[in-house]
Amino acid sequence: MADPGAESEPLLSRARGGSGRDCPAGSAACRSVRDGPGERRPGEGSGPWGLCVGSCWILSFTIFLILFLAFIETPSSLTSTADVRYRSAPWNPPCGLTESVEMLCLLVFVADVSVKSYLVGWAQFRTNLWLLAYLAVLVVSLMDWIVSLSLVCQEPLRIRRLFRPFFLMQNSSMMKKTLKCIRSSLPEMASVMLLLALHLCVFTMFGMLLFTGEKQGDGQDRERLIYFRNLPEALTSLLVLLTTANNPDVMTPAYSKNRAYAIFFIVFTLIGSLFLMNLLTAIIYNRFRGYLMKSFQTSLFRRRLGARAAYEVLSSVTAEGQAHPQEVGVKPQDFLQVLQKVQLDSSHKQAIMEKVRSYGGDLLSADEFQKLFNEFDKRVIKEPPPRPEYPSPFLQRAQFLFSHRYFDYLGNFIALGNLVSISVFLVVDADMLPEDRDDFVLGILNCVFILYYLLELLLKVFALGLPGYLAYPSNVFDGLLTIVLLVLEISTLAVYRFPHPGWKPEVLGLLSLWDMARLVNVLIVFRFLRIIPSMKLMAVVASTILDLIRNMRAFGGILVVVYYVFAIMGINLFRGVIVAPPGNGSLAPDNSSVPCGSFEQLEYWANNFDDFAAALITLWNVMVVNNWQVFLDAYRRYSGPWSKIYFVSWWLVSSVIWVNLFLALILENFLHKWDRRSHLQSLAGDPDTTYQMSVELLFRDVLEEPAEEELMEKLSHHPHLQLCR
Repeated sequence: MADPGAESEPLLSRARGGSGRDCPAGSAACRSVRDGPGERRPGEGSGPWGLCVGSCWILSFTIFLILFLAFIETPSSLTSTADVRYRSAPWNPPCGLTESVEMLCLLVFVADVSVKSYLVGWAQFRTNLWLLAYLAVLVVSLMDWIVSLSLVCQEPLRIRRLFRPFFLMQNSSMMKKTLKCIRSSLPEMASVMLLLALHLCVFTMFGMLLFTGEKQGDGQDRERLIYFRNLPEALTSLLVLLTTANNPDVMTPAYSKNRAYAIFFIVFTLIGSLFLMNLLTAIIYNRFRGYLMKSFQTSLFRRRLGARAAYEVLSSVTAEGQAHPQEVGVKPQDFLQVLQKVQLDSSHKQAIMEKVRSYGGDLLSADEFQKLFNEFDKRVIKEPPPRPEYPSPFLQRAQFLFSHRYFDYLGNFIALGNLVSISVFLVVDADMLPEDRDDFVLGILNCVFILYYLLELLLKVFALGLPGYLAYPSNVFDGLLTIVLLVLEISTLAVYRFPHPGWKPEVLGLLSLWDMARLVNVLIVFRFLRIIPSMKLMAVVASTILDLIRNMRAFGGILVVVYYVFAIMGINLFRGVIVAPPGNGSLAPDNSSVPCGSFEQLEYWANNFDDFAAALITLWNVMVVNNWQVFLDAYRRYSGPWSKIYFVSWWLVSSVIWVNLFLALILENFLHKWDRRSHLQSLAGDPDTTYQMSVELLFRDVLEEPAEEELMEKLSHHPHLQLCR
């Protein structure tokens, strides 16, 4: 469970109940921890840790479950299509089914907030806004749940569905930091938004004055009738142009009449899209980096404070057992004894143990003790298993040859040739139907390439040994795909026999020959990704993407929250407003009854808010802002002009704020990897060990280490730790 006080108070700054007491000078209990109910001295067991991990998993599953209910609840998303023309009546659960699951989830949350309030104490609970909001959301949800059952699940609005994403936010400290970052950026963002609004209003007035044709049918009049008919339409047209979604359509009628009219739209786009929107990106990036750096400075202080507290406790044990207590430090054997009982990743534990043994039998100083915790930021690269030893000189030379990197380069070249052959046949056969194609040549080539892949696998296993081959992730990736390709090829040969001219047999079994060939080719193309680690620059980009995926939980969580809230709002506002056309059939593109480029002509019928899954896809399509003016126009006609407020708000939250926040994370991550690779190696101190990229590590090189006086001052006021220095 997330630490409820982590956002406002440093570690050890406040504890539940109790107060400090003076310790007489020279006492053996000088640097000790007061044992309270349920407290353990270091090394007394790891049961509570396992209980905490189990509680975290239960809470995470409960959050997932209560969010997932939106797909099953009325209106359920259990249909094969969202298109209103073809969608069948969905299955809706009986009243009480999803409500029972929801109540179980709410009871878990009640237990969670009860435990947290007990742990932090009533004094801190009253000042913690997140815990107070947690309690308020639970009360509102339970009351709304009771109302639902009393109305036999026929209530028009379920308020509690809007509050469900809160359970996800309050469980993630990183999401809270991101929200605070956004909140602190709002004043500066509001100034740019005000400039954007002023920019839109000024050019809207110019446009409405400029495009007033003197006679029917000229370019100005067509521009006015289509895009500048009234103030709301003009504002909408220029707002969409700000995202370039309707460019050059919005300019074409006037530009066709006179070239000079293009100046109006070009100047508007230059100021709005290229200057103000990018200025907004710069503000979000700057605030993102500034706030997170301050937040991680606090996080670093908490980590250093915790490590120093552990040092003080262990050094007190050392002092009690020494003949000369004036020597302060931690015995390596005491540290190792505690480490053995700690729940920790085996590779990190092994690295820390080796680091401790490197100091010999001397007492560990505070600085040396702190450096041990730097091992948590490292990703230890394990030594590969030893290669098999062959007595024959010929086999030894073969082993050297097939384990050399040039052999990998040859494999990459062969894979490139396979990819080129597939591309050539795709181009040549592009205009043919699958039943008219002759797959003889491509079938023979695929057989040859797959046999080479199998030979490459066997030779690498010969050179490295099976444990050594499996020690490299790239080999595991190659090996799995090679085995799958081999199984598919053997299945194809068993069913359709060996390729020959005019090889077009009938469908046999589950897949046709064309389907099996496509599956094989897809896997071959996927296998070509093995080339990425061999290219240094591409490897940097790929590793940046992987690090982003690892660190996207908080930012992805923010996106889940805004999607969830807007989807529920969209269902309540627009459910059922998109109706199937008469006859429940598809309108022809050349039907003169609908305008070209309209919602109906483009057959966007599946983009609706009739259920939760359809709402998510609709919001995604609007976030991409390609043709989003079609959605604005359609929902204006079907539900009213005020629908534009909903879609513009979604555009601001998703495309402007979240996408720019995501862009800031990408820039920071990539620049850190690109410019500071040598710095990371120096931090690691070992060429075979690299630092694991995390959001915190992005700012590690610019964070200030806390001073020892500051740490000792904070520890001296802790109610459960007495220091007599």
